[in-house]
Amino acid sequence: VVAAWVLTMLHSVPGSPHAPSGGSSRRSLRPGGRRNQALGVSSVSSPSLFSPASRRNSGVLSARGTPTRVLHHPSGSETVNYDVKAFGASLPVKVIEALRMADADDFLSIQLDESGWAWLVFRDRLIIWKISQSVAKLSVCKELQLPPSDYLQSSSLVAISCLTLPGETSLQSVSVMVATCEGSVRYWPTLTHESSFTETFVDFGGALCSFLTTVKGVSFILSSSRSQFMRLTPDSTAKIQQHGLPQGQGMFSGIGRKVSSLLGILSPSNDAALSSILWDRRNSRFYAMTSSNLHKWEIDDSMERLILSWDMNRVLRENIMDAIWGSESNYEEIKRGVNVQYLDLQQNCDGVVILAAAWHLSDRPCLTYYTLITVEDGGYQMSDSITVEVTQYNPPFQPEELICKVVVPDFSSHAACLYTEDEIFACSTGTGRISLPQERITLSAQGDRILGAGSCAGLPIFFTRKNGLLAIYPRENISSLPEDLEDSLASSVAESNYEGTEFDVTSGMDIISQDKTKLLKTTFLQYCRNDLDNAQAIINELFPPDADSDAELDRAVTQISVNLVDDYPSSDPRWAESVPEAATFTHSSLILLRQLENKTKAHSLFIDFLRQVGLFARLHNFPVRGQPMATRLLLCEHAEKLSAAIVLKNFHSRLPDVVNAAIQIALNRRQSDIPPSLTPADVFFREVSQIDTIFECLLEEEEQCLKETPVDSVDCAEMVINMNNIIKDMLQAAVHERQSKASLYKIREPREPEPEYIPWTASGALRSTIIRQHEIILKVVYPQVSSNLRCTVIEQLVALLDCFLDGYVSQLQSVSSPEYQERYSSLEMEYIQRRSELLLPLLSLGQHQLATFLAEKYFDFDILIQICELTDNQTRLQRYITQFADQNFSDFLFRWYLEKGKRGKLLSQPIAQQGQLANFLQAHEHLSWLHDINSHDLEKAHRTLQKLANTETRYFARKKTLLGLSKLAVLASDISDVILNEKIEEMAEQEHFLLHQETLPEQLLAERELNLNEMPVLSAAQLIELYICDENRRANEYDFKKALDLLEYIDEDEQVDINDLKLKILCKALQRDNWSSSEGKDDPIDASKDSIFVKILQKLLKEGVQLSEYLPEVKDLLQADELGNLKSNPYFEFVLKANYELYVYRQA
Repeated sequence: VVAAWVLTMLHSVPGSPHAPSGGSSRRSLRPGGRRNQALGVSSVSSPSLFSPASRRNSGVLSARGTPTRVLHHPSGSETVNYDVKAFGASLPVKVIEALRMADADDFLSIQLDESGWAWLVFRDRLIIWKISQSVAKLSVCKELQLPPSDYLQSSSLVAISCLTLPGETSLQSVSVMVATCEGSVRYWPTLTHESSFTETFVDFGGALCSFLTTVKGVSFILSSSRSQFMRLTPDSTAKIQQHGLPQGQGMFSGIGRKVSSLLGILSPSNDAALSSILWDRRNSRFYAMTSSNLHKWEIDDSMERLILSWDMNRVLRENIMDAIWGSESNYEEIKRGVNVQYLDLQQNCDGVVILAAAWHLSDRPCLTYYTLITVEDGGYQMSDSITVEVTQYNPPFQPEELICKVVVPDFSSHAACLYTEDEIFACSTGTGRISLPQERITLSAQGDRILGAGSCAGLPIFFTRKNGLLAIYPRENISSLPEDLEDSLASSVAESNYEGTEFDVTSGMDIISQDKTKLLKTTFLQYCRNDLDNAQAIINELFPPDADSDAELDRAVTQISVNLVDDYPSSDPRWAESVPEAATFTHSSLILLRQLENKTKAHSLFIDFLRQVGLFARLHNFPVRGQPMATRLLLCEHAEKLSAAIVLKNFHSRLPDVVNAAIQIALNRRQSDIPPSLTPADVFFREVSQIDTIFECLLEEEEQCLKETPVDSVDCAEMVINMNNIIKDMLQAAVHERQSKASLYKIREPREPEPEYIPWTASGALRSTIIRQHEIILKVVYPQVSSNLRCTVIEQLVALLDCFLDGYVSQLQSVSSPEYQERYSSLEMEYIQRRSELLLPLLSLGQHQLATFLAEKYFDFDILIQICELTDNQTRLQRYITQFADQNFSDFLFRWYLEKGKRGKLLSQPIAQQGQLANFLQAHEHLSWLHDINSHDLEKAHRTLQKLANTETRYFARKKTLLGLSKLAVLASDISDVILNEKIEEMAEQEHFLLHQETLPEQLLAERELNLNEMPVLSAAQLIELYICDENRRANEYDFKKALDLLEYIDEDEQVDINDLKLKILCKALQRDNWSSSEGKDDPIDASKDSIFVKILQKLLKEGVQLSEYLPEVKDLLQADELGNLKSNPYFEFVLKANYELYVYRQA
């Protein structure tokens, strides 16, 4: 299918030692370092699908050449990726005549404004005309006379103010201002009267004028070569008012220049050469770029305010050098000889775009590296978000020819064009997810040169002396893939012996019998060539939308993703004899870092493709590391691993000994052979899907070094610090990729629950590595190093723990649905335990700030509370209650106080937390009554205390205290007297019952080893048993009377026969006396008057008890087994019946 396609594949510019032809070098930076892309792992093998090797001898497809493309004609027939065509209608006659009259050495200068106006400066003439994309529309053209000057006139000192709407050409509303290098200014209020103008002079103290710019309204800013700026505003009479733009530092104007330079807020200096200016009409801001600084003013109708003076070179120079030479082993030495020059300033939706040139005179050959730096504009400060794009435009260095400018044709896109006098270089700013193809377009006609450039209708427009206005159009069939990977993909598909250049959806071929993976690759290639319609048709046939779950889709997608990240560096000649036979050779980067960046671009394109053709939402699961994983997350994993690999490759350049040692261990474990023509790094970095194996190998190398090196040596500390940086930066790059691209890999509504997600950064091996590193840092390194190094290693440790805990969070989120409740609970317990084990040591070391950072991020409330308690910071504690309200921090805090016995702190919460405390205490009634009293809700406190007293069974003393407090609370409350009396009587009855336990004989308590303060609350039956038991040797009538009284407190649900129990009490009382003889007394009444039984009867009589109803029948009593031997005692029977006769029957 693809043979014909590949023969027409895109050509690119020749490579250079530092920006090879496989793709441009790009760096996106954030505070703390480079923002790197991330990578992925899979259980799928890494075949040589994208590694064309068998093509070496076939001659079917040749590698893409890189010839210089010459522009013979505006049609751009010799260009590969772009069409160069004439723009708009024919040039006005005045312009054509001026070009014809000009000698070869005459200076011609042209400006093309995005408003649709163009002007040509030729000698002392200014020709202004209207341009548009329409070829039928006649141009409006005017010629004006320039003021006299001893210097060459330039179109950069001409400005037009047009108040008409876009597309209108009314000359009445077009005004023009021109200036000479000396400072003479001429102003035409309207183009309808060429002879009607006013003049003035601007004195810059001998400095020449460089730029004239239209700003807000009918107003202009004239700039000098020494960075002086004058605002020129014509009044209603066309008289020009002028005043200088403020040069101070605004709010920092009181501080000295030396101090302000440290803050990066230098004021504009008259010593700095002005390089470029820019008017941002969207935000009414004026920019001026010097050789080292960038200044910005806010402009309104009558005022200007300097809002930023940024020490640009101090920030950007390092980033530029790192992007070009950063992977060189002698980078630190190279840096000292690098030169950087800032050439031009433009703007797009991502921020300001700066064109810079960098070169190193010791390079052989010495090339000029043109770079586009995009800095996010933060308004009153420049953002730390910086992207450096090293273009493939790297001509030999010639100091006299550093005259290069940039055109950014469309504010909302990332396209850009660099241009010099004789050539154009199409490229992109590098801030987009997909880079546009880069290509050099050279003017070939003798004497032809570019006189000016600009944009119109979103297109880059160039004015050449021979061809007039030309526009650059990207061709529709340009592939977005990096060329080496595109060739590799095309070659692997070509091996399938498909015929024809398109897939015939209607041919009726049996797709089931075809290799769906290769067909999917074919479709991907068509998509990259902007043939979306055919690509979609193939997909609909391969994977019908109405089909059920298709495991082949997941397998094919995963296979291609792995192939992309594990592709062989096909054009590196060292791999020529090493790639598998199934691979075929094409053109690729010779530098590993560029190869990784190309893989990142290709993988990003593949994700876009899956989304565009509707396959992404249909992905299900694929087995990874022994368990299923959502395929979408596996694709994200591959992107994460690419980012991590880029980070590791950068460290490989800086720390070659360390990384090479770990790489060798990894390859030995895999038992990988290293061909003589390759290095271990070549082999290792090729297989990106296995990049995670490096972590255990780094740890092994570190531990070996620690064994061989004294732990208190500097080398030992440096080794651990280096290892920390490598592991930390790799994991952070992966996590950043995962989080920043979360929306890209998300499916709105998965058709079925996805399996548990364990990120590769949270695998068991990686977690073990971090835990071991945690131990090495705290136990081996930290105690031995200086205070400065301690800060370094602890901060590194915190970053490692951040990545460690983030993996757990991702894993927990994947099982948060109800069907995984049990798994979630067990995993959460594991997470909490690990979190505590890893963070607590930070507290013991006094690293409260770092521990707070992690505890706040991962909701370790126990750590946060401990820190607040240790530092006595109640303000922060109260802030946490508000900050973590959704996570119920207040409940955790209150429970923590309870568990730690800090009830005073619990009940002394501020008023703002009283409501939350009341809700919490509802489940803790033993404390809620204290809160109720503090809140003056005494009735509620009484109810709570009474409830607690009623339910208290463990401690008698507590029950008595609670009952007393309840009584006090109700007495102090505002309830009515009637209700109060009822409650008092109720509590008095309970107190009376408790009195029986409180008055248990001390001898009995000692005998039973009981203590009133510790013994439980006894029931009535239990108290009766104590009062009548044999151990109560001193029991008298009072004890037995209490036992009888306690019968009233026996509830029905206790299932106790009260009459039987009463009989038992009376029997026990009878057994306490001696009934064997009358002791010389004939009267039985007199003989028994001192017995306990008789005294009980007397007490009952005094209380008005009807004994005949209360006591059992005498015959029942005499037959009770509890009497023991007394049952057979005739004398006892006689006396008992006599007393019954006296006390019971007589009363009746």
